[in-house]
Amino acid sequence: MKKFHYAWIIVCVTFLILLAVQGVRLSFGAFVEPWEKQFSMDRGLISLISTLSFIVYGISQPVIGRLVDRLGPRAVLSCSTLLTGVSILSTYFVTSPWQLFLLYGLGVSLGVGGASNVAASVLVVNWFRKKRGLAFGIMEAGFGAGQMLLVPGSLMLIHWFDWKLTVAALGLFLILIIFPIALVMLRNHPSEKNEEPIGSAERTEEKEAGSETKGVSVIGMFRMRQFWFLILPFLICGFTTVGLMDTHLIPFSHDHGFSTTVTSAAVSLLAGFNIAGILLSGIIADHWSSRKMLSFLYAVRALSNVILIYSHEPYLLLVFAILFGLVDFATVAPTQILATQYFQNYSTGLMIGWLSLAHQIGSALGAYVPGVIYTVTGEYTLAFYLSIVMLVFASVMNVMLKEPRRLVARRV
Repeated sequence: MKKFHYAWIIVCVTFLILLAVQGVRLSFGAFVEPWEKQFSMDRGLISLISTLSFIVYGISQPVIGRLVDRLGPRAVLSCSTLLTGVSILSTYFVTSPWQLFLLYGLGVSLGVGGASNVAASVLVVNWFRKKRGLAFGIMEAGFGAGQMLLVPGSLMLIHWFDWKLTVAALGLFLILIIFPIALVMLRNHPSEKNEEPIGSAERTEEKEAGSETKGVSVIGMFRMRQFWFLILPFLICGFTTVGLMDTHLIPFSHDHGFSTTVTSAAVSLLAGFNIAGILLSGIIADHWSSRKMLSFLYAVRALSNVILIYSHEPYLLLVFAILFGLVDFATVAPTQILATQYFQNYSTGLMIGWLSLAHQIGSALGAYVPGVIYTVTGEYTLAFYLSIVMLVFASVMNVMLKEPRRLVARRV
């Protein structure tokens, strides 16, 4: 009987951590109206908290990558989960807006930045030489699961009780349940469990992540064509997903005359197919060229935007939701796989950190620029056309990438 490999425990625990921590982050919108009433804040001031959160989260990513290299992903994920829990729980006691900026804009954001896919990706690289795509897919599905479970859960708790009990419940959930699980069950390397990485017998040439090759200049990474051809499309990815869609899809839908029921159905479909797309992309990435896959995914996302612009009937909005959901976060696994293949002689944690920073910059721009366009023109059409052009550019950039040397060698 084949022994169960502990690597799958690692993947499940990272999935749970991302579900909990990133779910708390994505629940921000549920607290907007309660905080407005509690602290007599306007929508603009509340939005500044979100903007600060994006900035802190993004800037922290390369730093988190360095910390992962030095301290290990277990310590970073565990401590970040604890920091997020303590910070969100502490908002229970706030009495003025500046305390909210401090606790959420800085405390929660730093914790969420640490408990992100930077440290989690290093764990996957360390524990998997084979089936990495599937492992990345399961890990990234935590984001979608957190969105599906904790966001509506927070809304219901606020509706039934109040926002203070909700932040207390979220904080205690992270502190008393998720943090101990992370601390007890995570391991940085298979050697700590007297095991070998999955597929190590077939891929002995790869080193573990989290340890830079001596003599290799990290600055050299920024001079590589592959670096920019991964970073720029991932920035566009953030612009067209978290930034544009998560912020402006609902008001765009209302502008097209769709009811709240139809819009809610579309958002739910998008979230459900997002999870399916994440898992499928991970499985496919194990068997197909990641760069070709990325080119295809960005092209399909551009097509979904075309459908959205001309979706004047409810069924077209639902078709868009399904198509966009399938390619929403599906780009993450193949991007991370390419990063580990192109930069295995550099710092994996640092490279994933830069990718995450680019994604956050794109997200911030995707939330802000379409809002400005809407203010000037009175509609979102120009913003979505801009998104289509950017996605075509991202697709072409991935076509221009070369296959990683190891993959080319295996095909010869």
